[in-house]
Amino acid sequence: MVALLFALAGLAFIDSLDLLLVGVTSAIVVDSKLGRKSPVPGGVSFIAGVFAVTTTFGLLAVLGIDFLTDLVDFELTPTIRAWGALGFGLALIVIACLPAGARAEPPPWTVTFRRRPWLLGVLGVAIGLAQAPTALPYLAGLAMISARNPLPPLWPLIVVAYCALALVPPLVVLVLATRRSRAARRVYRKVLRVVTRYGPVSVRIIFVLLGIGLLTDVALHYEHLW
Repeated sequence: MVALLFALAGLAFIDSLDLLLVGVTSAIVVDSKLGRKSPVPGGVSFIAGVFAVTTTFGLLAVLGIDFLTDLVDFELTPTIRAWGALGFGLALIVIACLPAGARAEPPPWTVTFRRRPWLLGVLGVAIGLAQAPTALPYLAGLAMISARNPLPPLWPLIVVAYCALALVPPLVVLVLATRRSRAARRVYRKVLRVVTRYGPVSVRIIFVLLGIGLLTDVALHYEHLW
């Protein structure tokens, strides 16, 4: 159980390095300051929209996977685990080697949403719907939870905590933006620089390390491949 929690914490850290969420939150902050209003309503609405979707998706995914495995009497054998680890490890390394295509700045169409908190919540829901089914670390974490039989105690709280940890950077940006001290402003600018500069590199490194770890485990238990 402890190993599972540590693995999920690592995957949540990878998920938290999302430049799009930080970029949209920063755009909300900048627009609010230009309009001389608080960025809290819009920022909280946007982050809450993302959190609601990712949490709901995670809970339903774990329940759905568990329901389907019981329905078809599916057994996760050591051979299936080994081949799954092999494929997942190779996928992580391949993804880490792909050219970067992410943008640090939010897309232009988000500008029209920034002035209305409820629309920012809708934007958060839309981004959550787009990212949840395609976020490899998130799906891996859900699969790790679903593969345990029986499910871990209080597993819904684990999913909720994972989704909350993945949203720490935009929350930090929003909190720092509400502080007026020079120290808070310096930290705010530094957080943006660090996430923008080192976020993609960190994700690539972690993907490679996780991939190598999975391939090493498969090599040590190669007899399960046959």
